[in-house]
Amino acid sequence: MHLFVTTTRLCFSVSLLLFAPGLHAQQSYVDGRPAAKHRMACRDEGIVLRYGDGPDSCDTYGAREAVVNKEGDRYYLFYDGAGKDGWIACLAESQDLRNWTKRGLMLELGKPGSNDAKSASSPWVIKEKDTWHMFYVGTPNTTPPPNRIPAFPYLTMKAQSRSLAGPWKKQYEVVALPPKENSYYTVTSSPGFIVRQGNEYLQFFSGATQEGKITKRTLGIARTKDLNASWKIDENPIFPLDEQIENSSVFFDAKTKTWYLFTNHIGINQKREEYTDAIWVYWTKDINHWRAADKAIVLDAKNSSWAKGAIGMPTVIQVGNRLALLYDAVEGSSTSHMRRNIGLAWMELPLQIVE
Repeated sequence: MHLFVTTTRLCFSVSLLLFAPGLHAQQSYVDGRPAAKHRMACRDEGIVLRYGDGPDSCDTYGAREAVVNKEGDRYYLFYDGAGKDGWIACLAESQDLRNWTKRGLMLELGKPGSNDAKSASSPWVIKEKDTWHMFYVGTPNTTPPPNRIPAFPYLTMKAQSRSLAGPWKKQYEVVALPPKENSYYTVTSSPGFIVRQGNEYLQFFSGATQEGKITKRTLGIARTKDLNASWKIDENPIFPLDEQIENSSVFFDAKTKTWYLFTNHIGINQKREEYTDAIWVYWTKDINHWRAADKAIVLDAKNSSWAKGAIGMPTVIQVGNRLALLYDAVEGSSTSHMRRNIGLAWMELPLQIVE
């Protein structure tokens, strides 16, 4: 998510700047929150995983927050199943990203009083030697049934396994990303994409705090050399709180030496109701330093073939000379948290910015 190189020059710190009639970035929001001025070339393929038929009613009310990984010739897709007991991490497997076999729940709710008593969801994983380490969202609070939408605080919990398919053993003794008063992560310190840099791990986590009745959201970097210990969180976020973004999926283009960070943006409508309105991308040459100005819209109601309202969390993975993007959204114009499906979109490499 950074600069692109054209011939011998940099173009607006992007790689290739094209112009396409009919494609325009979001111009403004009713409350003045920052908008993206550019668009990234992205072609939507449509829904590839529908909610409702998961084992043991695991996704009866929705499927969202997809996280894709690959091992061998198989893709493993963790997603939040909104089921009969709450939002819990489920797993689906595929060999082509289009046809998925649902495997059901990978986690279970914690005991009453625990930090994941009401939700155990949105897992991000990384492999170290022969062990997979999982960082997932836990919360003791949700809205009433049947929706059971997770509510603050959003906390990072830990589990581990020898296989992506489980079984996963929870590690309650590990407090990975503890919230901190008077910081940018007072009500949310939830997990995100993890990058290994030398002997250190960097996690692009979601941080949020409340200013009066307004929730401000951004991303920060946490660091560790020990995946079973607490992470050291950078004092300042990588983007201002006014950006109103959450969740992360990071891709490094080895050819252009550019980092790309995909995230979902929180927009606001004329009624001043917030909802996930788009997937944005940021780019940089230095993984430790990012600029809020270097961003573009990847997917929103204008180029999604089926979602014209809420569009949520992205996850990306390289497939040959293309970058696949899986995301959750509501079919039609609804902005609801519920009844979301998982869609698939594609970007050609090298990534291109369209204005």
